[in-house]
Amino acid sequence: MRFMIIVRATPDSEAGQLPTADDPLMVEMQAFHEELAKAGVLLDANGLKPSSAGWRICHDGKGKSRVVDGPFAETKELIAGYTLIQVRSREEAMEWSRRFPAPFRGLACEVEVRQLYEIQDFEAARN
Repeated sequence: MRFMIIVRATPDSEAGQLPTADDPLMVEMQAFHEELAKAGVLLDANGLKPSSAGWRICHDGKGKSRVVDGPFAETKELIAGYTLIQVRSREEAMEWSRRFPAPFRGLACEVEVRQLYEIQDFEAARN
């Protein structure tokens, strides 16, 4: 079972304010990810650049699409980073996500966890 731990953006992350490599948060986050790797459950982890460096492809449902350049207004709906893990159960994913370091010191923030679809999910839906 694969799960994505999603770090929601804040105004600071959207402003591109990066912590330094020796920042206590970065040290704690690196240690956490090393622990995930040692346990054999880490698939990938990264921070994302601000939405001002990105774009969206908007489809109108009638076969046309358009590109909309960032930044995007609703910071609370944006993602600042993610960690992708593969575990044996939902409960194991919950345990790892509970230990995820608070991603922004001194700021209220959210970490969301979502399970990824597996090919078996689509095969089961067909039957």
